[in-house]
Order: sequence, then C-alpha cells, then structure tokens
Amino acid sequence: MKVVGVLIEAFSLQSMDTMKTCFIWLLRAGWVAGTLPFLIASLPCSRLGSFHTLVLGYVKRGKIMPSSSSHKLTVPQSFYLHFYLLAVVWTTVLLMGTWWFADKVAPLSHLTGGGSHVFSLHKSGFTSADDRLTVCKSVFLLLLMEIHVLRRLYETLFVFNYSSSARMHVVGYFTGICYYIAAPLSLSTFCAADQVAEFNVEGQEMVSITGFDLRGYVKPITSLGWCQWAGAAIFAWGWLHQCSCHAILGSLRTHRSDQTVEYVIPRGDWFNIVSSPHYLAEMVIYVGLLVASGGTDLTIWLLLGFVVANLAFAAADTHRWYLHKFEDYPPDRWAILPFVY
Repeated sequence: MKVVGVLIEAFSLQSMDTMKTCFIWLLRAGWVAGTLPFLIASLPCSRLGSFHTLVLGYVKRGKIMPSSSSHKLTVPQSFYLHFYLLAVVWTTVLLMGTWWFADKVAPLSHLTGGGSHVFSLHKSGFTSADDRLTVCKSVFLLLLMEIHVLRRLYETLFVFNYSSSARMHVVGYFTGICYYIAAPLSLSTFCAADQVAEFNVEGQEMVSITGFDLRGYVKPITSLGWCQWAGAAIFAWGWLHQCSCHAILGSLRTHRSDQTVEYVIPRGDWFNIVSSPHYLAEMVIYVGLLVASGGTDLTIWLLLGFVVANLAFAAADTHRWYLHKFEDYPPDRWAILPFVY
C-alpha cells in the first residue's frame, strides 16, 4: 500500500508540474500573440498599410477616434472604470493568496523542530532559499501592482472627465479586460498554480493555522534584496510622473458634462518633452516591475514587451493627431521616447 501511495503522490506531483508549465506557457503565448500585431503594423512596408489601419482602428479612443465614426462596435471610454474595478479586485485576491502562501509555506525553513506543526515541503517543491525568495518577490510585485491599479481607479472616478461622446473600440475594451486579468498573474506565475497544491502537516491533512503572526506576514517584504528596492524606486519614479501627467490631462476638461470639442496643447511635467508622457510613465512603471522581479522571468519580459509595443503604437498616432490639430505644436516634442521616437 505504501508503494501505491508513493506512486499516486508522484503522479499527482507530475500532473501539477505539467499544469503549471502549461499555464505559464499559455500566458507567454498570449503576450506574444498580443504584441505581434503592433510590431507587424509598425513595419515600414507599404503592403502592410491596410493592416496598420486595421490595428489602429482597434486602439483609437477618446479624442483620437473620429467623431464621425459610427458607434457600432464601440463602447464609451468611461468603461475604463471596468478595467480598474476588475484589476483592483483580481490583484487583491492574488495578493492576499500569495502573501498567505509566502507566510504559511515559503519561509518555513525555521520550522524544523518536532511536533505536529512541521510542514512537509516536498510536495510543493519550495525546498530552497531561492524558491522562497521568489515567492516573496511575487508578493512585492503584486503589492506594487495593487498600488498602481488603486490609483488608476481613483483617477478614473475623480480625475478624468470623460465626455459622453468619447468612445473606444470593443476589441480594445475586451483587450483591456484580458490584460488586467493576465498582468497580475504574470507577476506571480511561479507560485500562482502552487497555491492550490496540498501541503502536509505531520499527522494532519490540512495546514494548521494557530494564530496571526505579524512578523511572518511582514517577512516577505523585509527579506527582499537591493534589486527589488531599485525596481521599486524606478516604479515610484514612473508612478509619480504618471500621476502628475494624468492630473494635467484631467484639468483640460473641468466638467464631465462638457461637450466642447476644443482642445488645447497640454503642457508641464513630461509633456514638455513627449506627446504621450503618461504612456512613457507606464513603460517606466513596468520597467520597475521587471527590475524588481530580478529580470529572470521570461513572462514578465513578454508583459513589458506588450506594454511597450502597444503604447508606442498608440503614442505615434497621438503624436500625429497633435501635429495635425495644432499648427503651433512644439516641433521639439517626441512621440513617446525622448531623442529616440
């Protein structure tokens, strides 16, 4: 019977590893599939003109979308609220689950004594200090993401005054929904699947939680290294500039009921350098997340690649719109990357 039990356990572990691998590669394939259309549409090839127009039609929104466009297959731009409501709820769920996971499973190397509360870690595979640090990094990344999406939710409710005529394509809307499901998952791929694994407590089938250990819950943050804090500094730099740029954009329309179509050239902060500084700040934010992750996870690299490709493509169209709209538009402004693009 012991042999049968060992075989069943080995099969379960193999199945779990297979599911985890498939889950990770599914996420990666999704980021690649989402990035390729922007890269292809950006190629300087006349034969791709119709494809460029097609992709551009999906990413146009707000002032960039022609007012004469039919409302068919479009939704109000104020539906951005759905993105951030979903993002806050989903990121919170993942953060709470991963933080609990880090406290109760990952940092248990100190529980090596006897008794009924000794964890058997061989099932989870978190037997090394590196694995436990990776779980702690996932907690940190999700915490940064939570800070980011909470601010975006606040801005959608109280900073941006979306006109009722502002629209976005339904494809762009569903892309945003999928993005805010996949992005937090990509920041915690190492342990997201393992949170549903079983863990043994000697003489018990379930993990015994005897009380709240504040030090245990703080440990995932205090055990981080310089790389995580450097990433957090980059994240904060982009986060603060995006907050400032969004405030500038929000101030251009003071009332939600304002239906005027008069636009002014935004000025201040990074607007003095590029046409879409809020997009540039978003890139900086995700570079910060990549640095904080240690840069070893291909999934987060692909996430950053999607963010850069998507925003650079949209920023180029925004820059063209500004140049067409204003004869006195500053000629020294770049689209999104200073001195590059």
